[in-house]
Amino acid sequence: MQRLYDFLRRHPTWVDGTWAVVLLGMSLVGGVGGGYGPTAAAIPLALLLCLVIALRRRMPEKMLLLAAAAGVAQLITDVEISPADFAMLVIVYTVAAEGARWASRFALGAGLCAAPLAQARWPSDETSVFGNIVLTVFMTVPFALAWVLGDSIRTRRAYFAQLEERAARLEKEREAQSKVAVAAERARIARELHDVVAHNVSVMVVQADGAAYVLDAAPDQAKKALETISSTGRQALAEMRRLLGVLRTGEHQEAGEYVPQPDVRQIEDLVEQCRGSGLPVDFKVEGTPRPLPSGVELTAYRIVQEALTNTRKHGGANAGASVRLVYFDDGLGLLVEDDGKGAPHELYEEGGFDGQGHGLIGMRERVGMVGGTLDAGPRPGGGFRISALLPLKPAH
Repeated sequence: MQRLYDFLRRHPTWVDGTWAVVLLGMSLVGGVGGGYGPTAAAIPLALLLCLVIALRRRMPEKMLLLAAAAGVAQLITDVEISPADFAMLVIVYTVAAEGARWASRFALGAGLCAAPLAQARWPSDETSVFGNIVLTVFMTVPFALAWVLGDSIRTRRAYFAQLEERAARLEKEREAQSKVAVAAERARIARELHDVVAHNVSVMVVQADGAAYVLDAAPDQAKKALETISSTGRQALAEMRRLLGVLRTGEHQEAGEYVPQPDVRQIEDLVEQCRGSGLPVDFKVEGTPRPLPSGVELTAYRIVQEALTNTRKHGGANAGASVRLVYFDDGLGLLVEDDGKGAPHELYEEGGFDGQGHGLIGMRERVGMVGGTLDAGPRPGGGFRISALLPLKPAH
C-alpha cells in the first residue's frame, strides 16, 4: 500500500489523467441521457474541461484560462451544466494553492461569478425569484470554499518552506560556529603547547649545559641536574599528551596521565623550578589569596611561565627576575621583571618579527580573552617588564 501511495505521489499527472477520464465518461453518459444540449457542442466542451483536470498541476494558469474560455463558450452555446463543470471547482482550488497571485485572484472572481451567470442563463421556471437567489448563493459557496481551501494550503506550504529554510540556515550557522570554535580551540591548544615546550625545554637545556660543565668536577651536582631534566621532561610529556588528547577527542580528559590545568597556586612551584635551573627569582604575593575563575588562573600561570622563559632566553647569563602577584578586590595583578639585557624590540611589538614573538602575542590573546590588560616592554633601568591586570569578570 505504501508503494502504491509513493508511486501516486511521484506521478500526479497520471492520477489527474485518470480522474479526467472518469469525469469525461460521466459527462458523456449524462449528456446523452440527460439532454444537456447539442452533442456537437457538449462533447468538445467536456473534452476541454477534462483536459483542465489532467493538466491542472503542470500548467495551472493556462488551464484556468482554458476553463474560463470553456465556461464562456458554454454560456454562448447554451450547453447546460454537466459533470464536466466540476473541473471549474478543481482548477479554482489548484490555482489558489499553486498558481500565481494574479491567477488566484482571477480564479476567485471568476468562481464567484460562475454561479450567478449560470443561474441567469438557465433559470429554474418552477422556482420563485427568492428561490433562485438562494440557489445561486448555494452554488456560489463551493467555489468560495475551494478557493479558501487552496489559499490555506498555499499559506501552509509557504510556512513549512520557511521553517525548512530557517532550519537549514540555523544548521549552517551551527556548523560555522562549530568550525570557529574548533579553530579557536586549536589555536588555544597551540599556545598551550608553545608554553609547555618553550618553558620545559629551556629548563632542560640549562640543566644539561650545567651538568656537562660540572660532570667531572662535581658529580653530585651533575646527578641533581640530570634528575631535574628527567622530572621536567616527564612533566612536559604529560602536559603534551593531555593537549594532544584534546586534539584527538575534542574534550578535556583528566584521567590517567593527563594532568589538570595549572593554576595560581602552581606558580610557586614554577618559580622553584626556575630557581633550580639557575635563574634567581624573587617571588611575593600581596593581598589575600583566594580561588579565582579557572580562566584567570590559567592565564596568570601561563603569563608568568612565558615571562620567565623569555628571561632565560633573552636576559643573559647573570639575569635575575622577580614575580609579584597582587590580589585586588576585583581582579588579580601580575608583575614580572628581570634585570637582564632584555628582548629585541621586534619581539614585543604586536605581530612579532620574522614569525617570532609568538609568546608575547599569545599573552595578549590570553589576557584579551579574560577581558584584562597587558603591558610589555623594556624597563627604564634595563631589563624587561611585563604587567597584567586580570579582572574577575570578563569584559562584555
